[in-house]
Amino acid sequence: MFSLRTKLRLARGILARGRHPLYVQFYVTARCNLTCKQCNISYANADVGEVSVAQVEAMADNLAAIGTGVVLLTGGEPFVRRDLPAIIRAFTRHGIHVRTQTNGLATDDQLRQAAEAGARDISISLDSLLAEKQDFLNGSHTRSWRRAIDAISRVTHAYPARRSFAAFGTVLSPQNLLEIPNVIRFATRVGWHVSLVPAHVADPAEPHNFRSYDREMLFPPSMYPLVDEVLAECIALRRRGHLLYDSPEYLDNVRRFIRREPVTWRRRNNDVCDSPGLYFAIRPNGDLQPCCDHVLRESYPVWHPDFPRWYRETELRGAVHAITRECGGCMYGSFPEMTIAARFPLTTLRRSLLFLGGTAARKPWPLTPDQLLAIIDDINQAHPVDHSRAGALLESVPRHADVTRVLPVLS
Repeated sequence: MFSLRTKLRLARGILARGRHPLYVQFYVTARCNLTCKQCNISYANADVGEVSVAQVEAMADNLAAIGTGVVLLTGGEPFVRRDLPAIIRAFTRHGIHVRTQTNGLATDDQLRQAAEAGARDISISLDSLLAEKQDFLNGSHTRSWRRAIDAISRVTHAYPARRSFAAFGTVLSPQNLLEIPNVIRFATRVGWHVSLVPAHVADPAEPHNFRSYDREMLFPPSMYPLVDEVLAECIALRRRGHLLYDSPEYLDNVRRFIRREPVTWRRRNNDVCDSPGLYFAIRPNGDLQPCCDHVLRESYPVWHPDFPRWYRETELRGAVHAITRECGGCMYGSFPEMTIAARFPLTTLRRSLLFLGGTAARKPWPLTPDQLLAIIDDINQAHPVDHSRAGALLESVPRHADVTRVLPVLS
């Protein structure tokens, strides 16, 4: 799936930590067609414009110059940009591997054009195998779940089964916790992976860019044993060959984060994350930011001719480290997993085997929407979910509790 240039860059990024970013998240737009309960990014980035394709081409030149391996194109919903194929092509022509994200908005033509531009890696948001649950989590947008199912089918027709990678981005919340194992079973049946992210909720007094303010997304302590049970089932599925992408180290930190305990995935880097050395984010206007949650006061546009020099100098790194030193840590999958992949040798080996060996044999592509729905029905019948277990625990939580009393304190 990865080109030779990408493989060499990833190897160099791991061996020379801090000088060549493995991974960059580019928020190509703040626009989105959904208002998901766990996401605030469309509001956080609404105050900045979007870079032009010419600026993206300059960004791609600069990211190649500093040895970037992978760029994630996300949003908002990146497929609202009609020039997305040109954006993809700007990176792939430099040998930078492109991953795209969508919530199900992408059409047949858009996916085909993305594949023709060189995209071989895609993530679709899927939090449930129940339409009404997914629609609720997406902000009560009707048919959003069905659009996601249709988009999954489109991907299996537009992207090659060999030399491609597809994953579901799945948020763990109190509302869908018990359904996570079935999402993993479904993903495995259709040749996709699952990447789990626990819901992040911010205190309004201490806002973070991406984090939700919806208190319904907080796990009450009464659900902690159920969280442990579900995560244990997920790990058991992974050991039996199911396509759960997340490493054991990451899943242990998911448990810690949900329990509002300090995360430990940064312990091999003095308890700070690896931004901007191994990874960083880019706002829609092209400015570098440490991650999705924090914005620098200073402007460092990645499209600027001087960016490669800025990236290597102490001023930019000092501005980022001033934030990361004070941050208690997140569990947004990509950045923690990049640190774990670079600093935990067993995970490094597993990732290398996954992406160098490929997963073509596991992909029964193409699949029609009707085939996908039939698989979902089969899984739901074979592994019924007792929703009353989580429902009873949620009913016991006061809905108007002071949010500051139940928010994570990660320090």
